[in-house]
Parts: sequence; structure tokens; C-alpha cells
Amino acid sequence: MRRNHPASSVLRAGAGRWRWLLLAFNTLVRVAQADPVDDLVLQEMHTHQIPGVALTVIKHGREVKTAAYGVANLELNVPVRSDTVFEIGSVTKQFTAAAILLLQQQGKLSVNDPLSKHLPAAPGAWTNITIRHLLTHTSGIKNYTGLHGFEFSKHLTQRQFIQAVAALKPDFAPGAAWKYSNSGYNLLGLIVENVSGQSYWQFLRDHIWHPLGMNATTDRNPGVIITNRAAGYEQTNHVHINRDYDLTDIFSAGAIVSTVGDLARWHGALDGEHLLTRESKLQMWTPARLNDGQGTSYGFGWFIQTLDGRRNIAHNGATSGFSASAQRYPDDGLNVIVLTNTDEMVAAVVAKKVAALYLDSPKQP
Repeated sequence: MRRNHPASSVLRAGAGRWRWLLLAFNTLVRVAQADPVDDLVLQEMHTHQIPGVALTVIKHGREVKTAAYGVANLELNVPVRSDTVFEIGSVTKQFTAAAILLLQQQGKLSVNDPLSKHLPAAPGAWTNITIRHLLTHTSGIKNYTGLHGFEFSKHLTQRQFIQAVAALKPDFAPGAAWKYSNSGYNLLGLIVENVSGQSYWQFLRDHIWHPLGMNATTDRNPGVIITNRAAGYEQTNHVHINRDYDLTDIFSAGAIVSTVGDLARWHGALDGEHLLTRESKLQMWTPARLNDGQGTSYGFGWFIQTLDGRRNIAHNGATSGFSASAQRYPDDGLNVIVLTNTDEMVAAVVAKKVAALYLDSPKQP
């Protein structure tokens, strides 16, 4: 949710900051060594007026490029660094899916379990909905984001959230169609809590983040001081304004903040089997099928598709003031992660163009 109402003075101040930023970009272009990735990113930042970008590129398990561009905070003129913390939006979903799979590996649930087994407050209308339906966006439960009553400031309890979502008319019968639903992924976070006996955040810390050394990754809670946190920016008439802090509470559907370094560790773990087993990853990266046998392009927290003849496993994320993208090309051994502090959906554009530089040339850029 956002409220855009900049006064003329804000517009003038924003324009001044943007002129300074363009000057900084031009300076970077002049002094930087010739590098096609840098050139590409700086051009995209200029075209889309992106304040700041952090990226990392991993080839066959080896980090081949990590770079930071632009500004993490326009008001303070703080540059982006490789350890700058960004909101990653719906890239969060892959962690929620992994938490469910870890609980399945522990024998505490099955993705084929009905919701009612792990959510006592679930209404009778959800009787035929399974965990698998939630993971694959095939539950039919209506997406709540953008609707009134779900703001972070309200901080609904589990029972309140379930009651509020259950009151929304479903989009279709379970398994009959595919439609993106943050509601489903919030419910998955509640299942993680009920089954594990821990908060969703503590479960991720204990079972994923700390074991992998992802020490900067956490909850985006705006009331908590997070070292190196980037400020998020929206655009009105091509002028930056501070992002709207009347946030929708997106919890386990999109409330993680992280760094490119931490996400590189996550991708490294996905390349092995010490966290998720081969069977779990096979389930996660297999596109779901509907009741009539029709295929989808979504697994558990990841889109699975083919781009220019290459297998691509990816997810993008966007929250007020931020966009993120995690792209995996498993047959080419290439992973690209891009984090930005703009509400424009450009992280995926940058990530795919950067990936193309590595995929289209036998040599590294």
C-alpha cells in the first residue's frame, strides 16, 4: 500500500537530489574501468532513475562479480555497499517454502496435509485446501495485499488474520486454477509456527540463516534498527520521494531484508544438499499441475520456466520502495542476484540483462 502526496517543496528537493545522483553516475562512468556489467547497470540506473543497486554473480559455485552502485540513502548521501541491507519482497517466499520442506524432512508435516491439520482456526470452507495448494498458488484463497485492514500497524493475530482472509470470496476451487496469493504464503508462515513451536523468524534464524552465516538477514520491521539498512524510494512524476511507511503486513510472504552476500550463501546452499535434500529440491523446483492436468510455471516459492532456450528458476520481489530479483540458470551454473531501493520493477530487468552477458559469451564479461 502507498500514499503519494509530495508537496512542491518535496518535488524541488527530490529533483535536486536526482541532479546530484546523475552527476555521481557520470563520474563513475568516467573513472570506472571498462566493464560491460558496470556499463549495463549504470545505464539501467540512469534510464529508470534507480537510486542504488547491489548485485552478485555466481558461476559454477564461484563468486565472479559483486558490485555496488549509487546511493542507499539520498538524504544522507550514503553510498550502496556490498553489505547494504535491502528489502527482498517476494524472494522471501523461497525461504518460507524451504521452512516447510525442512519440517517435512523432519517428519513433522507433509505438503499433502490439509490446512486444518496445522491451522486449528481454519474455516470449514478450506477443508480441501492442502499445504501444497498454498505453496503453488493454487488454493483459490484471495490475495489480501492492497486491501484495507491488513496494515503492519494492526499486526493481526493468527486467528484474526485467518478470519479476515476467510471472509474474502475465494477466486476458485482448490487446484482448479493458478493465481498469485500472498495470503497463502502468510498462512504457510503460520503453519511453520504451529508445527515448530517457534516464531517464523526464529525458525528461519535457527535452521537456515545462522547455519549458513546469513547474519544480516532478518525481519524488515521498521521499528527495529538494522545496521546498513537502505532507505526505500518511490517515484512521482519521475521524482523520488521517501517510501510509504503505512505498510501492508506481508510477514512470511515478503518481509525479509538481506544483502547480496547473504543471498549468495543461500544460493550456495541450494547447490548442495546439506540443507535441503535432493528430493526436497526436486519438489520445490517442479512446476505444479492443476486438477485437469494443465501445467503451471510455479513450484514451491520459485517460478520455473525456459528463457531463450535455457532453464530458468527465479523469483522477483517488490515492496514499497524496493525491488529484488534472484535468477538461477542451473544448466549453465549461473546465479544472478540484484537488489535495488526503488519501487520500479526493474531488478528483474537488470538481473536478466546481466545474466545474458555471461550466458552469451564463453568468456566472463
